[in-house]
Amino acid sequence: MPEPIIFAFLLTIVTFVLGLLLTDSSIITMVDHWYEGFWNLLSFTMQMVMILVTGHALATAPAVKKWIQRLASQPSSSAQAAALTALVACIFSWFNWALGLIVGAIFALEIGKAAYKQGVKLHYPLIVAAGYSGQMVWHLGPSSSSGLTVATSGHFLEDAIGIIPITETAFSSYALLNSLMLIAVVVPVTFFLMSPRKENELSGIEEYAPQFLKEEDPNANIDTSNSIGARMDSVWFTVIFIALAGCYAFLHFSRNGFDLNLNIVNFVFLFLGLALHKTPVRYMNAVTDAAKGASGIILQFPFYGGIMGMVTLSGLAVIFVDAMLSIATPQTLPVISWFSAGLLNIFVPSGGGQWAVQGPILAEVAQELGVSVGRIITAFGAGDTWTNMFQPFWALALLGITGVKARHIMGYCMTLLLVAVPFYIIGLTFFP
Repeated sequence: MPEPIIFAFLLTIVTFVLGLLLTDSSIITMVDHWYEGFWNLLSFTMQMVMILVTGHALATAPAVKKWIQRLASQPSSSAQAAALTALVACIFSWFNWALGLIVGAIFALEIGKAAYKQGVKLHYPLIVAAGYSGQMVWHLGPSSSSGLTVATSGHFLEDAIGIIPITETAFSSYALLNSLMLIAVVVPVTFFLMSPRKENELSGIEEYAPQFLKEEDPNANIDTSNSIGARMDSVWFTVIFIALAGCYAFLHFSRNGFDLNLNIVNFVFLFLGLALHKTPVRYMNAVTDAAKGASGIILQFPFYGGIMGMVTLSGLAVIFVDAMLSIATPQTLPVISWFSAGLLNIFVPSGGGQWAVQGPILAEVAQELGVSVGRIITAFGAGDTWTNMFQPFWALALLGITGVKARHIMGYCMTLLLVAVPFYIIGLTFFP
């Protein structure tokens, strides 16, 4: 597999050529579409950077890191470590995709470090891939972009389908059974079975990310002198700002109910991390360390914005989806919705952005065929996350945290993608 930046460049070229061949867009028009989408993800990029740095800083806080390290020291074999990492990543990702991504990455890193210290042989790339596997289940859970969108008053499809509560999407029996199948069986068992059995096939963290084996002094960058500047790094600043943040969080949830979005999650993570690191300077040092892994996001997100612009503005998205749905029946629509969402996710790797493109068509076809729109939203979410195992877009944060390359983990991720196919088809077709 190429590195993520090469993957983004190749997808840009492929999308550009497909726009010329399949739509009436000219070269100049496609260039315009590319540039028009190029900067559309700027705020989203910053949100993703904040998720990375605040999540990383939170997970490396002494209290949290101690808990992660204790759990990470339990496995006694590579297979056990892979299954446990996958299970942890999937559980946290189901509740919130951003939290799951960071916890999965940190947990994989700590598993690798604990195994090295204890002399347990494991295959580090497999463990890291397991840490990423939670991204295959998140859109079935309560942080579902499409599910939260249609449950919000004033959403862009309200005139067509009305308000659909989260109980008919993420908390329906259909979604819960499919989630349980993936989280409890398919993902952890697949990673358990993928672990190499021969000791000479196991390559630990010391071969891929030896830089993380060096024990760092958490007080190394702290000014311990008695100067005025050093004394100003006070826990009282933390107390004041935690009080302000807590006040706003209370107001937000009392006004809006259990309304989770990217901004409030980042807000909570930021100040929770500050509280756990105790003083502003300690927290700043943790964030500075975390920011080293954000370079891939900063550079590559504009290119994916350009791809999204070309796909949506040229009409390619409608062509892709229409071709899939032209063969739909009430029985096959969930599986077709899943597959078409998986295909489009390769080009538009954003659940919310993809729903904006695909949602109107799926909702219309579901109503014409008499299929529950909530059921189709669940199938769409399953497809959107299924091909995350092929698309390294969301792996950028994980790669930065764990120190491996995309090519080291993508073979395992794509194996999971293929193994899961029959389970998706069965679950989406037959579960109530």
